This record gives sequence, C-alpha cells and structure tokens, in this order.
Amino acid sequence: MYAERYGGFEQVGSLPQNLTRNDVQITTEAGDIVLYSGNSIVLFYGSNTWAYTKLGHIEDLPAENLKTLLDVEQVTVSLYLAEMP
Repeated sequence: MYAERYGGFEQVGSLPQNLTRNDVQITTEAGDIVLYSGNSIVLFYGSNTWAYTKLGHIEDLPAENLKTLLDVEQVTVSLYLAEMP
C-alpha cells in the first residue's frame, strides 16, 4: 500500500475495498494504526482526535523515530496479520 502524508501528523493509504468498521472517538498517538471511513489505513506519527477503528500500534519505535520515518511525502507500507498465541 502506498500512503501519503496528510495534516503533518499521519500517513494515509487507500484500500481496494471497504472493511467492516467499529468507529469510536479516540485521540491517537504516534504509532497508532487505524481504519478511517472503512477504506483507508492511517499510520500516526503525531496525534489527532476523530472517530476511527483502532487496528493496532507500532511497538518498540520511539515517537521521534516514527516522525523521521513517516514525515515524508509518501511511504510504502506492508501490513501482515499474525496469529495470536
């Protein structure tokens, strides 16, 4: 998936189809991965308050490193599903 910088605090990438969502009002933090409007994946390197479906969080990477990696015009993102133990 290709994602583009938006708003100075996130990268947004479109999905090829809508996913089921369960949006709730949240304040995100750097590292949060959310579904927006059922058809976009958002990776945060900053913070925002909106109605999202939280999908996960990037672990073990400090906020300043996330900003360095994601505060660019465009990134390529690969997401994988892992089985829970």
